[in-house]
Amino acid sequence: MPQLLVRNLEEELVRDLKKRAGEHGVSVEEEHRRILREALRPNQAGGRQSFWHLLGEMPDPGGDDIFERERGTPGRATEQPLLDD
Repeated sequence: MPQLLVRNLEEELVRDLKKRAGEHGVSVEEEHRRILREALRPNQAGGRQSFWHLLGEMPDPGGDDIFERERGTPGRATEQPLLDD
């Protein structure tokens, strides 16, 4: 399997990577692989899904009948004219 060597990282970044690996209960090397996988292949299992994919999975709420105005009820714009004659 190919290897990747990253040089000249800030110590704070390495410390954060170690902390994150510990929180997930994996090695620093595995955490590094996971981060790269999520960043470069977000639609694979375990990665983030696109907005459009998540939107498509939302249930259909039905019609907009709760927003319909009752017949014969004037709208707000007709109650108070913007211009005086």
